[in-house]
Amino acid sequence: MTTESAPVPRSAQATAVRRAACAIRPPRGGNGRAQALRTAGSRRRWAPATGLVAADGLALGLALTLVAPVPWPPGVLLMQAAAQLLLNASRGLYRIGLSPSVLAELPALCGLALVQWYATAEVLSAYDPRYGMGWTALALAAGAQTLLSCGTRAAVHRIRLRSAVRNPRSTLVMGDGRAAERVTAVLQEHPEYGLRPVGRVVSGTPVDDDSGSACAPAGPALPVLSSEQDVARAVVQNSVRHAVFTVPPEAAPDGSALVELFVRHGCRVWLITDQGTAVPGRSVSRPDHLWGFAAHALHGGPHRPVAHRVKRAMDVGLAMVALVASAPVMALCALAVRVCDGPGVVFHQERVGRHGRPFVLLKFRTLRPADAHESATRWNVSDDGRMSRVGRTLRRTSLDELPQLWNVLRGDMSLVGPRPERPYFVQQFSRIHPGYRARHRMPVGITGLAQVHGLRGDTSIEDRARFDNRYIETWSLWQDVCVLARTAGSLFRPGGS
Repeated sequence: MTTESAPVPRSAQATAVRRAACAIRPPRGGNGRAQALRTAGSRRRWAPATGLVAADGLALGLALTLVAPVPWPPGVLLMQAAAQLLLNASRGLYRIGLSPSVLAELPALCGLALVQWYATAEVLSAYDPRYGMGWTALALAAGAQTLLSCGTRAAVHRIRLRSAVRNPRSTLVMGDGRAAERVTAVLQEHPEYGLRPVGRVVSGTPVDDDSGSACAPAGPALPVLSSEQDVARAVVQNSVRHAVFTVPPEAAPDGSALVELFVRHGCRVWLITDQGTAVPGRSVSRPDHLWGFAAHALHGGPHRPVAHRVKRAMDVGLAMVALVASAPVMALCALAVRVCDGPGVVFHQERVGRHGRPFVLLKFRTLRPADAHESATRWNVSDDGRMSRVGRTLRRTSLDELPQLWNVLRGDMSLVGPRPERPYFVQQFSRIHPGYRARHRMPVGITGLAQVHGLRGDTSIEDRARFDNRYIETWSLWQDVCVLARTAGSLFRPGGS
């Protein structure tokens, strides 16, 4: 949706676009302002979830006072509270939707309470028989906790609803067809959803298939944006916290790029449609609705924050161990490069990381480029006659990648993930290969699923993107362990890059 690649809008839309462009000013504060918006959005997003956690904790405490006449050991009480938090979180009971319903949550709350109390009863019986609970007491405890949780959660949902009406959050709507106009009208007519439209993002060419005349929004006319740069300015200037797609991002021009932009600024991204369309290749939450429209919360990658923190901890631990263990090898590599190829042992190169953020990647230098342009735009140098024997050996054995362990420690990269590429090639490949831009939903890595399948060096970019997106869609900690194990095995079968 860049200015250069966007089609020429229709005359009516062009006027609206010119008005919008004039109305939007460059944001003040730059990256600091964007970071502040992300922090504020994170606080507001976590507030309702914290209220639900507190509501469940209160319900558990009241249930304990009803069914536990003898004080339980503190360790058992902590285990009970931790089990409740983990079980409810695993079922998504702390995710904030557009239309929360206690009745919809009731079956999950009841089933999880039964599991939780049964496990507690078994632990108590093993700890001390005098704390034993019969089946009747267990059922009463689970039932009391369920009813109390429903009551406290209903109070939290009502408080959130009133807060949403008083303080709606700025929202951008993506789409220029009938469905987008209907969704915009619904948001303007129903402030209880807490989404206040402040702009429309259009491509200049209709992307909705709805037939019939478009219904005009009930509220005032909204600014119309047609370029990614205008959208970025509007997000910062209007403190946009939600982005609503009315067609799957993959079906909209530059939809994937806009998703990355919104995620980068801490916005929550939704797909709201009257067709119940799911999004292939993206992580989608359980279904929600907005005044009858099917609503799905879209995530840039697998939405498992606890597992991602574990992944980061595993990266840091393994990278530190690997740096210490490989220190003698790295010293020998540095000495060899210095003796054979002269000064400048470590090579610095700009690469594109998660959500399109640039960072500086570190490698042992295997070839001194003629200039910065060659470094940024030349694809493969494995057959370059200027490369010394040391450089070829480092590339063939992948020892030139060892300094990237420092990138992992700094948080630029992960041990496992899509391989980072230079900005020039990211732009080229994103235009040619569908899905290439979606690789940046996860942290980039030293190795990945594509690399352990032999896709290194001068191999198919389309195949690499397919494997990278497959890795993201099926990501798990165990898959990372398997990729690392296969990478370690491939070190005994050097193939070059």
